Amino acid sequence: MSTKNIENQNRNWPKLKTFPMPAKALVSVVILTMALAMAGALGQIVVHDIVPTFFSSSPMEHRGNKSMQEMEQTAADAADEGRGDLFAEELAEMETDKPSFLHSEQFVWILKWSHIHFFGMNMIFIIMGAITLFLDFGIRARSWLVVLPFVGVFIDIAAMWLKVYVSPVFFWLHIPGGGLFGLVFGFVSIRAMLEMWWVRNNFAE
Repeated sequence: MSTKNIENQNRNWPKLKTFPMPAKALVSVVILTMALAMAGALGQIVVHDIVPTFFSSSPMEHRGNKSMQEMEQTAADAADEGRGDLFAEELAEMETDKPSFLHSEQFVWILKWSHIHFFGMNMIFIIMGAITLFLDFGIRARSWLVVLPFVGVFIDIAAMWLKVYVSPVFFWLHIPGGGLFGLVFGFVSIRAMLEMWWVRNNFAE
């Protein structure tokens, strides 16, 4: 397909600012609902994980370079105190009778956590991707905005497996992973609202 045909298709593609009022209302409430859910998730991470991990009143050393065995004991202590732990979490409690790898509590917990987050986060960005399709951007920019959140989700979930089974330093992958899909979500949400409600056009009713 020639560049001219692509440009014509992009020019004729419907934009959010030309949507009828009911469609704008639907898109707006979807964005606001998911924004509240994302804010709640962020609050849970801050209160349950970040604050206890980095700002605990109890004397705890930095755990980024600890071995798996030390990290497991730290996680067990954190669970006893009712705290979250970004580096190991409650899943890594010490076990007296070691089951097989596939039946271990650690593996089962991460597997459940992964598939729940894959379904939940990906559904959010499938919906946001559909909204992104109608932003007033070029095809390449919209394509990147559709793909990047899924890359961030994959990095974030991979960080959980890597930090438990390879090295706890992979904890830091949560930052670029979560930051990537969080930034794209915020950008698309703000841009969509601006295009629907603050951009003047002659087609919207």
